Amino acid sequence: MRGLLSAGLLLLPAALAAQDGVAAAAATITPSDIVARIGILAHDSMQGRDTPSPQLDLSAAYIAREFARFGLEPGGKGGGFLQRYRIERVRQDTLHSAVVVDGGPTIRFGRDAIAAAGGEALRTIARPTVLLTGGMAGPDAASPPVAGKVVVAVLPTDGTGRPTRGTQAVLRAAQAGRPAALLVLVESPDVVWDELVRMDMRERLVVGEPPEAGVPVVLVRERALGPVLRAAGVDLAAARAYTGRPTLRPLPRLGLTVRLRPEVRDTRSAPNVVGILRGSDPALQAEYVVVLAHMDHVGTAATGRCRPQGADSICNGADDNASGTAAVVELAEAFAQLRPRPKRSFLFVTVSGEEHGLWGSAYFTSSPPVPIDQMVAALNLDMVGRNWPDSVAVIGMEHSDLGATVLRVAAAHPALRMTPIPDPWPAERFYYRSDHYHFARRGVPVLFFFSGTHSDYHRPGDEPARIDAEKQARLTQLVFYVGLEVANHPHRPVWGRESYRRIVTDQR
Repeated sequence: MRGLLSAGLLLLPAALAAQDGVAAAAATITPSDIVARIGILAHDSMQGRDTPSPQLDLSAAYIAREFARFGLEPGGKGGGFLQRYRIERVRQDTLHSAVVVDGGPTIRFGRDAIAAAGGEALRTIARPTVLLTGGMAGPDAASPPVAGKVVVAVLPTDGTGRPTRGTQAVLRAAQAGRPAALLVLVESPDVVWDELVRMDMRERLVVGEPPEAGVPVVLVRERALGPVLRAAGVDLAAARAYTGRPTLRPLPRLGLTVRLRPEVRDTRSAPNVVGILRGSDPALQAEYVVVLAHMDHVGTAATGRCRPQGADSICNGADDNASGTAAVVELAEAFAQLRPRPKRSFLFVTVSGEEHGLWGSAYFTSSPPVPIDQMVAALNLDMVGRNWPDSVAVIGMEHSDLGATVLRVAAAHPALRMTPIPDPWPAERFYYRSDHYHFARRGVPVLFFFSGTHSDYHRPGDEPARIDAEKQARLTQLVFYVGLEVANHPHRPVWGRESYRRIVTDQR
């Protein structure tokens, strides 16, 4: 007994030292540091950090320098901390895009055809042609035998000359059958068609890698393709009148070639910043806890989507989301000081393009530096510098046992005076509107720390002087303890079964 007691006493100083080390690391997250970091990221000179912009690149460079100073490993491409993704402005090349009828006319895009989907990839398609008719998708329409064929759909139309709403299921089923191309006959009047052309000819943004060659869907006017179909033996009136289950009919006398050529008008790029902190446990260091925030904002009234206030036309984005970005940098510094380091590894990530549609996180999760199934949790911080001084909305608590973890950690650290609360605004669907969602839909359990919007949202009034840095420091320390708990726990976080089905399985 005396020997066991002596061994326990010998271990006690080491345990106390480890606890002291954790508290000391958490204590490096200070209001003064948060004020300084937000002051850099949300300074007027950063011009609102729109995506893409030189000022966003300056923000990314600052974060990368800090990650390097902390001793993090680069997680970007080419041995650096930056992960860049392409942003292309494209539109359909009407000169070279066409539907060509064998031995017949050439139907030009813009005049008599438009690409409703799948027109971003360069392709020439010449395959056997089949006719699709019917207005009601039944069970047998789930996967029609159209793979590799050019499908011409002649369906019941509404008052605009386009297929009725009820036939959309028929078209979706046809697309799911992976045809080489899907041509939809429309009989729209000029005023409707001209508006469709105007919308289709607008420049579109293609973000990240070039899109996979999905099924091209082409709307073709009846005045151009109708005579060709009649010559091939198709009774258009009877086809449009048929409202039963979908049917297919080969058209061996009709040969069609679909040529699609996008025109790239401009190519730019935007950064994500990725730093890696290796875990200390040989068995767990291949698993990662992700800590992330978006570093972009909405720019200025002249170059972005900022709504000016009087003479002030710069949306500084101090709370949205220099606050979350500063928190990620502070957390990276705190975790890097721990000895021993956490058992699991960490990915510290600041993404861009959130304000335009979660661009950066979409690219990161589709081109991750480590396999996505090795990410055990993602903790997202967005707008954490204002509003309530003693609580924070933790959105997504109900979807995994991370919810129990954050409640347990908050209870264990009452000095932080920070109460996690479930999503108080479910109708706003914030769970689906920030960067954690791309992780969640790929199976990574998430928590979203969010203090809510305010009257300065996307306005110049979102300035550094309005940040409650003392509150944010306590909130960030809470995230530190949550991240440490997840990193050191012997088991990965676990999804709720129904949440996994709805968020992960049903989205694949």
